[in-house]
Order: sequence, then structure tokens, then C-alpha cells
Amino acid sequence: MFPIQATPARQSASDTINVLSRRLISATLLEDRRAAILGLRSFAKDFPASVASGALRGLIGSLAEDGEDVDTVKVVMETLLILLNPNDSSPEASQEIVLWLADEFTQHQENSWILLNLLESTDFYSRLYSLQLLGAILVSRTQRTEECVLTAPFGVSRLVAALDDQREAIRNEAISLLTAFTSTSIEIQKLVAFENAFERLLAIVVADGSLTEGGRIVEDCLILLANLLRFNTSNQVLFRESGCMSKLANILEDTVKAQTSGRDIAAWAYIQRSRNIYAFLAVMRLFLHSEATGASLNQMVLWKHGVVHHVLQFAFSDAIGDSPIRVEAFLTCGDLIRNAPELQESFAQLTVSHPLQFSVTPEEPPSRNDTLFVIDGLLDVILNTHDQSKFDIRFAACECLKSYFSNHSDVKMHFLTRAIEGYHQRPNESTNVLTVLMRQTDAHSVSDSYRPWFAAVIVFHLLYENSSAKAKALELREGDSARGEEVVSGIQTISAILLSGMARGENPRSLTGYLMLLVSWMFEDFDAVNDFLAEGSNVQGLIQAVVQPQTNGADVIQGLSATLLGVLYEFSTKDSPVPRTKLHSIILSRLGRDKYLDCVKRLRRNPLIRDFEVSAREQNASSLDGFPSVYFDAEFVAFFKDNYSRISRAIDRAPEMEISIVANGIQKGISRELVDSLRRQVDDMRRVLEDANARTALLEDQLHNERAENQSSTDRAAVTLSTIQDAYDELEKSHNTELSILQTQLLAEKSRYESQMSSTRAEFAAQELAHREGLVQARKDAEVEQESKRLNLAAETEELRGTIRRLEGEVTKVDHRAKEQLQTLREGNDKLLVHYVSEAEQAEEKSEALQSQLDAAKTTIEELKKKLEIAESEKHNLVESKAALQAELDDILILFSDLEEKVHKYENL
Repeated sequence: MFPIQATPARQSASDTINVLSRRLISATLLEDRRAAILGLRSFAKDFPASVASGALRGLIGSLAEDGEDVDTVKVVMETLLILLNPNDSSPEASQEIVLWLADEFTQHQENSWILLNLLESTDFYSRLYSLQLLGAILVSRTQRTEECVLTAPFGVSRLVAALDDQREAIRNEAISLLTAFTSTSIEIQKLVAFENAFERLLAIVVADGSLTEGGRIVEDCLILLANLLRFNTSNQVLFRESGCMSKLANILEDTVKAQTSGRDIAAWAYIQRSRNIYAFLAVMRLFLHSEATGASLNQMVLWKHGVVHHVLQFAFSDAIGDSPIRVEAFLTCGDLIRNAPELQESFAQLTVSHPLQFSVTPEEPPSRNDTLFVIDGLLDVILNTHDQSKFDIRFAACECLKSYFSNHSDVKMHFLTRAIEGYHQRPNESTNVLTVLMRQTDAHSVSDSYRPWFAAVIVFHLLYENSSAKAKALELREGDSARGEEVVSGIQTISAILLSGMARGENPRSLTGYLMLLVSWMFEDFDAVNDFLAEGSNVQGLIQAVVQPQTNGADVIQGLSATLLGVLYEFSTKDSPVPRTKLHSIILSRLGRDKYLDCVKRLRRNPLIRDFEVSAREQNASSLDGFPSVYFDAEFVAFFKDNYSRISRAIDRAPEMEISIVANGIQKGISRELVDSLRRQVDDMRRVLEDANARTALLEDQLHNERAENQSSTDRAAVTLSTIQDAYDELEKSHNTELSILQTQLLAEKSRYESQMSSTRAEFAAQELAHREGLVQARKDAEVEQESKRLNLAAETEELRGTIRRLEGEVTKVDHRAKEQLQTLREGNDKLLVHYVSEAEQAEEKSEALQSQLDAAKTTIEELKKKLEIAESEKHNLVESKAALQAELDDILILFSDLEEKVHKYENL
């Protein structure tokens, strides 16, 4: 019988993973490597650490080696994605594995470049998984991943090109990945923008149904746009110059048209539509931030494309947008016209539909036109919306209205003038800020505490740092003296309403609005202060509000009341209805310095003031009393913080010290700076006098000591001067003797050289003359002899001619003889010429010898000249030495003269 074989030992998961890892590395066939990867994928979820430690580099190597095989690439990427997202219940699951995997790709750039290269593939899974892997690696190692993408060839270009993929999964993943990449890196933002990302994203928005019908992908595109544009000036310029502003306007116009159609949509679609519109408006506001470069140019471009009109449709229609959208729309309109005078003036000419459909009283039927001007519409929203749930809309509309007259004094004056005219002509107008402030007769003024608050804030911005508007507002009066009515100024009316509200314990928000307005109005305005002090009970009412505050909002009301008292005292004068001295005594006696400073300090430390900039975006949250936690305007908070120290120190200034301000080019009050300057000058003069007396006493003591020192110095100087004078005389005498000897020697030597040179020149001239005469005589003798020979030759020639004529038969013989004779004559002539040339050369040599003798004589003369120059230099040095000694002597004489003069001055003292 055969023995029964034992059951083979069960292989552990770790051993299996090791076997598969070795097979992946060592296998030569693609099918074997793919099978190993499939096995590793099955273990990756539960054993991520084992798979990563044994096969990670093999998996990455397979991507590089088998990149052409889409099936293998798919399996490898799925395995890597599983390793990046392991099973939470696995005992090996750890964040360190994810970091290790991310480091393997980011520390070796060629590994991350493999993923970027796979984006060139047309395979669905290769592109999708590459994007997902890059996104997971970016989360773990953000900075390194960004560096890898920036250094990779065409790295950013390949990511942006994925936006053109018609497969939504790949396109959406590319949008998410680019959003993550552009959230922090300015360099990647610029590179993405220059790859036509703006046009591609806007095309995706339009293709996906735009803002009304688009899904989450539209919102993601807008978020990516925001990343590319936020605080990136170059991208904003590129967006504007590439014509994308018009595309934004077209998208917005299509959205408005689609929404006004009134078609019902599902709840989830309505929510997504609202999110899309909100994100779109947020993107537009990125171009309009006041600190952004080119904001004014962006305002003009958007205005030309009609964006303001379309945004107003969202802001003034409940049917189009919900509260967040309307808030964002109002804020966007404000950003579009802020600090742009031309746009602010044009903005007032726009018309909108009625934001509210109600009458002043329930019994009164609505009597309105379909449209009204936008400024009236804003006032309607701000002042006639009493639903507390819509406070954010009112607040945003108020911000838009403030932008309308921001930094535009003419618009402010026009608005204030219209408000004053309406206050007198239409006493029951519900949208007039002055009527709301000064005539609280309807029920809404009592129940809606923010109605007077908004009115006060608007008037505050009209008057703030605007002396012309303050002067115009002071003209506001109520009551007709011709009818026997008491004439009351606007300030007194507002003050009376404020004090009565404090006495009744009204909501501190409305009281805060009145106090903000009065504090800013009184600041640096003597006329307004005098108008307020004309009613004596006003000061007592403010002191009462500080001493006995109401329970609700005590710190705020106390602090603002004390601040108003400080401003009144700071800008009061001795001619005020309540003189400055009396006002100071009232405050100190009724309130006290410590109480005043404590109230102002507690207001400064109140979180509503102290943390205003930090909590500005959260201040609209409801407080314990059910109202929003909004008390202060941002401009007033900045004003209070800037002048806090001045207001705190106001109580410590003496009543006799009035300040001086310049309003409308006219100086008012006494210049405290001038008084302080005069006092400083008096103190300086007193100190100078004391210092002069001290220096005089010190100089008197020094005088006695210096007199003795000067006497001894004078004696020593006289002895020194005498010694120096004797030495100078002796030295001058010796120098003169030496100089005369040198001059005598120089003259003798010079005369000797001149006589020698004259004799040399005469001898040379005689020799040269004799040589020239010899040459002339030799030339004459040669010429005479040659002439004689010529004549003889001519005679002989004539004889020969006669002989030729007689003896023609003997021509040859006679001719031969004649030639011989001619040759003989030529040779003799040549010898004679050679003789004469030889004599000429000898004469030339003799001339050259004489020339060399002349040159030697010239050299001797030059040497004599150099010796003469040396003698002259020595003479010059002697003269300079004499001058130096003379300068020293002059200095000693000057010193001696100064000492005598100083002694003479001390003797006179």
C-alpha cells in the first residue's frame, strides 16, 4: 500500500506577498507580471504595509516598463490607489504608508513624471487613475508635488489639456486636481491661466447648462476660476484682455432671462442653482476689490457690458434669488461703483422693480408704479424691510448705498439736499432718512430698531469728514416762526429723540446709531457743538445716561455718551451756550475724571469695537435678544480708534486752552499749537538765559587762569621768536653767499662755453664755404673741358662729313675710324666723370666729419644747459626754504598778535 501524503503547509499572506513581489520583479513575460500585480491588488486593501514594503518600487517600475499595455497600467494604478486608501479596519492601516507612497513619487521626480506622461494616453483608466493618484499625492505632500509638476516637461499643460476630455469623469477629476494645485501656488496659477484655462472653464460652464441648469461641475469651475484670479493681478489682466469679461456678462444675462421665465424646478436643482449664482458673483467681486490693481479698469469694463443692470435683477427680486444671493448681489453692485465718480453718477439713473409690495398702513392699497430709480429702491429695502430674517439683505443694500456716494462730495451734497427737501415737502415719506431719524411716528420706527440705525449710518456717511455737508445739515429746521411755532434745529431734534429713547430704555442698537451720528457730527465742528449746547438739558441727559445706564447694552451706551461729552468739551469755546469752563466743571462734578476715562476705556475694550475687524463677517449672527449683533459701522469704528487717545485726553485739557480747526478754508478757535509753541519758546529762552549766566561765571574763573598762562606763554614766545629770528638771519646770510658764488661760477662757465661754441661754429662755416667753392670750381672746369671737347668733336664731325662727301667709296673705313675715335672720347669722358665723382664723395665725407664735430659741440652745449638747470633748481629750492622760514616767522608773529589781543580782551572784562 502507498503511504498517505501529508497536507502541505498553509502559506501565510506575508509569504504570498513576498512571492508575488519577487515574481513581479523577476518575471520576463508581461502576462506573468500582470498576474503578480493582480495578486498584489487582492492583498493591498487588508495588508497595505506588506504590499507597499515589498512591491511598491516594482509597481512603479511596471508603470515605466509596461506603460504601453493599458491593462497592466490599469491594474497597477488600481493597486496604488488602494494603497493610498487602505481599509480602516486593517491592522496595517497607517497614515505613514500614504506618506511613504507619496514620498516615493515626489522624492524621485521621474516617478511623478510617469503619471504626467500617462495623461497623454487616450485610455480612459490611464488618464483617470493618473489624475486621482496625483490628487492623492498632492494631499500628502503638497509642496513637493507642486515642484514636480512645475519641473516636469509640459506638466501643467497636460493637466490643463485634460479639461478638453469629453468624458465627464476625467474632466471633473481634472477640475478637482487643478483646484487643489492652484489654491496656494502663484506660479501654477499663472501657468494654468496661460494655457487658456479661462476660455476652457467658461466653455464647460456654458456646455453644462450655465448657472441655472448646471450641476456641481459648474460650481467647481467657478471655484477654480476664483483660485486663478484671487490676489493674482497678472491673471486678472489676462482674463480682461482675452475678452472673457464679455463672456461673464453673457452668462449673467442668460441666467437672468432663464430665471424670469418662472419655470418651476426641483428643490435640489434650486439649491445648486443658488450655489452657482453665488459662486459666480463671488468671482466677479475678485476683480473689484479696492486694493486690487486695475480695479477701476475692471469696473469700467464690467459696466460697459451691462453687468450692473443684470446684478441688480438678482438684488431686487425675491423670485430670482434667495437671501445669500441678494446679499452678494448688493455687495457686488457696491464694488462695481465704489470710488468711481462717473459710474456713481450713472448708477443713480438706473431703474429697478419695486423690491417691496406693501403700503404704509395695512388699510391703504398699494399705489406704486412698476419701477423706480435704484437709489429709491435701495432706500426702500433698507428702511421698509422690517423682517429680521432679512437683515443681511438690508445691511448689504446699505453697503451698496454707501458705495454710491463713497469719496464723491457732490453726490453726498445732492443726496442730502434731496433728503432735506423731502423732509419739508413730504413729511410722511417712508424712504427719507431724515424723516426716519427725526419723525418716529409710525409703528415700524418703534418695533424695528434697525430702521433708525440704518438711517443714522447713512447720514453719518454723508457728514463724515465733509464740512460742507455739515454746514448744509445745520440749516435743517423744524417749525415756522411766522406761525408762532418754535423753531428747532435738526441737532436738537435728534438729541431729544436720543435722550427720550435712553430714558425709555429702547433697544441700544437704535441709540447707538444716534450716538454715532452725533459724535461724528460734533467732531471738529464748533457750530454743531454750539447748536447741541443751546439746549442745556442735553448735557445733563448725557451725564445721566453715563451715571445711571440701562441694563441692555450698558457699556456701549455709557461709552458713546461719555465719548460725546468728551467731543463736546474738546470743541467747545468760551462763547458757547454752555461756556467751556462751565462745561468742564459740570463734567468733573457730575461725572468725574475717573468715571469718564473708565467709560471710554471700556468702550474701546468692548469686543464689538476691539474685535470688529476680526468678527466683521460674523457680526450678523443673532445675539441673545434675537437681534443681529450689529451695533457699529466700520467707518465709525476706524474713526473712534484713530481718535481714542485724543478723546481720552480731552478731559485733562484746561478750559482756557481752546483748539483751532480749519473748516471750509476758515480758521476757527484758538490755536492750541500756537500757544504750546509760544510756551516752548519761553521755556527755551529761559533755559538759554540760565545757560548763559552759568557760562559767564565759568568764563570769569577761566579768565584768571588763562591770564597767567598767557603771560608765561608770551615770554616763551618772545624768546622763541628771537632765537628763530637769529637763526633765520644766519641761514639767509649763508644762503646768499652760496648763491652769489654759484651765480659767478655759472656765468663764467656759460661765457667759456659760448666762446668755444662761437669758434667752433666759425671754423665749421669756413670749412663748409671752402668745400662749396671747391665743388663749384670743379664743376666749372668740367663744364669748360666738356664744352671744348664738344666743339672739337663738332669740327671733326664736319671734316668727316666733307670727307664722306669726297670719299664715298671709303665710307666703311672712315666710319669705322670715326666710331673708334668716338669710343675713345667716351671712355675719356667717363674717366673724367669718375674722377669728379670721387672728389665729390671725398668732399661729402669731409662735410660729414664736420657735421659730427658740430653734433659733439651741440651735446656739450646741452650738458652745459643741464648743469645750468641744476643750478637754477638749487637756487629755487633755496628760495622756497627762505619762503618757508618766512611763513613760520609770520605764523609766530600772528600767534603772538592773537595772544596779545586775547590778553587785551580779558583785561577789558
